[in-house]
Amino acid sequence: MPLRPAQSAVTLLAPAKINLTLHVRGRRADGYHLLDSLVVFAGVGDTVTAKPAKDVRMTMRGPFVQALLGSPDNLVLRAARFLKTETHVKAGADLALEKNLPVAAGIGGGSSDAAATLKACAKIWNVDLAQFSDAAIAGALGADAPVCVRARPTFMSGIGEILEDVPKLPHAWLVLANPGVPLATKDVFAALAGRFTPGDARPRLENLESASQLADALRPFGNDLSAPAVELLPVIGDTLRALESAPGCLLARLSGSGPTCFGLFADAAAAQAGAAVVRGKCNGWVAAAPLLAPDTEIVN
Repeated sequence: MPLRPAQSAVTLLAPAKINLTLHVRGRRADGYHLLDSLVVFAGVGDTVTAKPAKDVRMTMRGPFVQALLGSPDNLVLRAARFLKTETHVKAGADLALEKNLPVAAGIGGGSSDAAATLKACAKIWNVDLAQFSDAAIAGALGADAPVCVRARPTFMSGIGEILEDVPKLPHAWLVLANPGVPLATKDVFAALAGRFTPGDARPRLENLESASQLADALRPFGNDLSAPAVELLPVIGDTLRALESAPGCLLARLSGSGPTCFGLFADAAAAQAGAAVVRGKCNGWVAAAPLLAPDTEIVN
């Protein structure tokens, strides 16, 4: 299928990645952990804008940009340079990142930024991103990058490289709450100390018609990283309790390695009301957002 004409400027949402469930099945000899996780994306995130330029350059702004200043390993620049090198594109890109998500938060912010950069640069350079395997993208940009390129509900397994579509999920909303203290993923996995989940760790998602039914399906399947994360950062427990106490919250969990937690709600009104309650109890970042349907993105 021929590519569409290159675009002069593209702005894409880099949505927050949420682990509705996360089970650690074991650990490989090379130190990588084996996971089973149901991943979805929320309608809140960073944005990446790409415009054609002579070389690859980047500016940043937003409420959480300070945490990225001075970083020698920016995933947005890495993503653009990876795509440029591998496709032999002569043009560059003027990139602008608006950092709206907290950093080191367990919601895949950097990986989602990288994925949005790949897609935005592919549009302005008129190249086909589908030519790259998940393994190639993961090797260049990290294990979470392929699922963020998909940006739709997905079962993720292995070390993150095995991705499978899931049945259509019902309409639902999320309230995300981050206590404002970063937490390193490696520290949480170290604190897990071999507390693995054997056997089947996947919820049944067929024929779900409501957010309440989704919550019931998820209830037996938690997040194995929750206990070690709370041990390292007890304020996560306070955040979970604040979500659980919010009217209309159907389920509250930790996302990824934390410290961001989420509550599942039936609709926008319930989520907005719940977010107001959580803001009154938590010092940190709180946002209400829809659970994104497959292939949703902001494009300008």
